[in-house]
Amino acid sequence: MALESRLSSHYCDLHVHIGRTSEGQAVKISGSRDLTFEGIAKEAAERKGIELIGIIDSHSPGVLRDIRALLDSGEMNEAEGGGIAYRGTTILLGAEIEIREPGRKECHVLAFMPDLAAMENFSGWMAKHMRNINLSSQRLYAPARELQDEIYGRGGILIPAHIFTPHKGLYGCAAERLAELFDLERIAAVELGLSADSEMAGYISELDGYTFLTNSDAHSLGKIGREYNVIEMAQPSFSELRLALERREGRRVSANFGLNPRLGKYHRTYCAGCGSIIDEAFATSERCPYCGGQKLVQGVFDRILAIADRDRPSIPAHRPAYHYQVPLEFIPGLGKRKLEALLEAFGTEMRILHTASQAELAVVAGTELAGQIVLARSGTLELSSGGGGTYGKVLKPKGAATSCTEQ
Repeated sequence: MALESRLSSHYCDLHVHIGRTSEGQAVKISGSRDLTFEGIAKEAAERKGIELIGIIDSHSPGVLRDIRALLDSGEMNEAEGGGIAYRGTTILLGAEIEIREPGRKECHVLAFMPDLAAMENFSGWMAKHMRNINLSSQRLYAPARELQDEIYGRGGILIPAHIFTPHKGLYGCAAERLAELFDLERIAAVELGLSADSEMAGYISELDGYTFLTNSDAHSLGKIGREYNVIEMAQPSFSELRLALERREGRRVSANFGLNPRLGKYHRTYCAGCGSIIDEAFATSERCPYCGGQKLVQGVFDRILAIADRDRPSIPAHRPAYHYQVPLEFIPGLGKRKLEALLEAFGTEMRILHTASQAELAVVAGTELAGQIVLARSGTLELSSGGGGTYGKVLKPKGAATSCTEQ
């Protein structure tokens, strides 16, 4: 009891990309230029209120040089328990890696290392098995289980990324079961991705023992925290995260906050022939019901039902609540000026979403927007489904739509 009494809740987003190094070198081609290591740290600490942030392009040599420079300058320091400390926020050093086993499509995994020395060493190993170690999400020319050996041999952890998406998600395109690719004992958690939630994942029994993570996969500063987790830890660090993912010593993920899956851009099956999103009960046909075409991109929901080993989802007792929440920037009518006023009044986006009352919000943003924010935090805004690479929409009260754009 004494041990658990020292624990507290921390907001955590463990999947953020780097767009450029401080020298201007590209890391994630599709990422924003202001997504530098230092820029992400400042956004997380000062604007978002994220206390544990995973930067998953930390393997890039240019990024490693930036980290060393920030440590040498005293702007940041190595955190007790692992990670890089900056103004109350801890940065976890990670890499997103593409693997492709023979006869299968490619999929992405996240690897996190306990400290900078381990990441530098891991980067050196990957450079021997990768065509361009400088870039994000590159193909590793080594077997999946050898990758596990290298990660866990350095004290790291592996997390399959956005597991259900048809674009490089493990279940989405590479396999029907994790065991087809990996040693199940050396998977720390799984990341659901923007088009799935805990209930949908409950159709697949091999996931019952794993902790679920909801992360942003941010390609711009604004998208940081569009999905996040609340984790009970003594402090934000690598070692505490590992305990939480294993649900040991009172540490645990206590809540997942994410987009309603209907907003995800791969939620439903999409017809590339006529551009329709097939928002039926279950898209079972190999042909589009609207045009008869066969150019279908299977959506996450339909893929899960196709590979399910249960007739209905099962939620294990350890699984935390999954809260549907629409990010502030997606709320119709909430422009940059109003958002800045809210941030000036309440400090961070997490405080706006979790702490401020509707009456307090109304003083700053007006009654209508305050009501919209409260609906956003409870996940009750009216939505239309996404699919085929197009996000779903948050609908305005009178029926006009504002789309949720990416990157």
